[in-house]
Amino acid sequence: MNRKKKVNQILKKRLKQANAKLQTSNKPRYISKADRAKMELEAAQQASEGVAAEAQAVDTENTDETAKDPETK
Repeated sequence: MNRKKKVNQILKKRLKQANAKLQTSNKPRYISKADRAKMELEAAQQASEGVAAEAQAVDTENTDETAKDPETK
């Protein structure tokens, strides 16, 4: 391979690499299996905490209503 061709080849290769870095990908970022399991566990915990908080709120409303009933009777 002559010198000019080799230099041009190297420069073209560098240009291709630089242009490739500028391009954005629509592909979603990879999340490892362990991270997916961790996120799933956190979501489940938050959901259970939300249900528990709602149940507590309903219980306090019911106790307030039962506390008011004897006073009115």
